[in-house]
Amino acid sequence: MPIKVVKPTTPGRRNMSYNDFSKLSKKKPEKSLTKKIVKKAGRNNQGRLTVRHKGGGHKRKYRIIDFKRNDKIGITAKVKSIEYDPNRTAFIALIAYSDGEKRYIISPEGLKIDDLVITNEKTKLKVGNRMQIKNILPGFNIYNIELHRGKGGQIVRSAGNSAKVMSVEGEMAQIQLPSKEIRLVDKNCYATIGIISNSDHSNIRIGKAGRNRWKGKRPQVTGKSMNPCDHPHGGGEGHTDIGMKTPKTPWGMPALGFKTRKRKYTNKYILQRRK
Repeated sequence: MPIKVVKPTTPGRRNMSYNDFSKLSKKKPEKSLTKKIVKKAGRNNQGRLTVRHKGGGHKRKYRIIDFKRNDKIGITAKVKSIEYDPNRTAFIALIAYSDGEKRYIISPEGLKIDDLVITNEKTKLKVGNRMQIKNILPGFNIYNIELHRGKGGQIVRSAGNSAKVMSVEGEMAQIQLPSKEIRLVDKNCYATIGIISNSDHSNIRIGKAGRNRWKGKRPQVTGKSMNPCDHPHGGGEGHTDIGMKTPKTPWGMPALGFKTRKRKYTNKYILQRRK
């Protein structure tokens, strides 16, 4: 979908761009598939700040997305609309199954209104269809990939992303992720054919600080701008040097090049680390 660049009528709009939503459906979200979001502004049940730089933002309705589709095996569904979702970078598609039930799924590039999609162990290699990885030919782009059978898609779900099936050997399949990491996944897990929609999302220029506030993002400042009680880099006169060999996080851990991966039991599934 093309990116629109606005006229530089003000300093804030001079560098602003946004998506051209002309190809999306002009309808309200399906009421039965939405629920309200209670905003926490980054605070826990005690009211203490646990996630920084969150707060405010436009009011939204959450669209309930079906990441599994495994209870509708063998039932065809027709695409009713392609819609904008304020809660994710990708567009979503409203599909109506032949048994009458409606659901939202992540929309891939090339999916059009009135197209038919299906979920099955083995089916046609067509955009939007979902099947077991062992039945997908090497070289095909896939997304919304399961890591555990029956749990639903957990990885490759954001705009413009896709993974690639490399090979299937024994009980596992080799998948190349968007980061170029090559990982083993159970060949009986499900994945959807295609590349996720809204690939131009990364080209959008925010343009002004207020637009990030609409998204619920509060301002960030450097550590050296803070007081010593708030950040290890804080204190000093003006923007003096941080006074340590390597930069640190606000909690005192090394900030650059320090490995934080702890779930070592899954290392056996990674054949090649990301680049």
